[in-house]
Amino acid sequence: MLIIGIAGGTGCGKTTVVNQIVNELPENEVVVISQDSYYNDLAHLTKEERNLVNFDHPNSIDFDLLISHLKELRAGKPIHIPVYSFVEETRMPETILKHPKNVIIVEGILVLVNPELRELFDIKIFVHADSDERLIRRLQRDLKERGHDIDKVLYRYQTAVKPMHNQFIEPSKEFADIIIPNNHYNTVAVDIVRTIINEKLLTP
Repeated sequence: MLIIGIAGGTGCGKTTVVNQIVNELPENEVVVISQDSYYNDLAHLTKEERNLVNFDHPNSIDFDLLISHLKELRAGKPIHIPVYSFVEETRMPETILKHPKNVIIVEGILVLVNPELRELFDIKIFVHADSDERLIRRLQRDLKERGHDIDKVLYRYQTAVKPMHNQFIEPSKEFADIIIPNNHYNTVAVDIVRTIINEKLLTP
């Protein structure tokens, strides 16, 4: 089993890189786990109180659950991944069943920040993108997909997203084995990752 961690700032294009890797792997060989599924359960807070939570700080993530789930998958056991609603900003009652696969990809802005989680990764990847480009993508995503208004998105960017990126996410780049620039020239880097994956999968 191969466990890959893919990090990078909000809107950097992690999902695109994940898809580029997954699309070249055999079907049923890979399971993708999003850090976003592991935001702490905030059901005990009111909607107004949830609006005050800094979702870009490592403390907003239930790393203990994510780490235990990866260990269970590595031991050949299935897991039940939480379902998180970005509209309600808390977990939903249902979960998603995931079974162990040969390749496990864990993606999220903070997955290289936690030392215990990093130890579980066989390959650590950081996707780099220009800050202006990331802001534009964040705006587009939060307005269209998460139902947030533009004032809220910009306020969060200024008070949480940008400072947390500078404090936690950008420094986690130093732990990466591979840094992929998210532009039209990232094909070579993605090909290298695919080659490493295929070689490790073929190694007895």
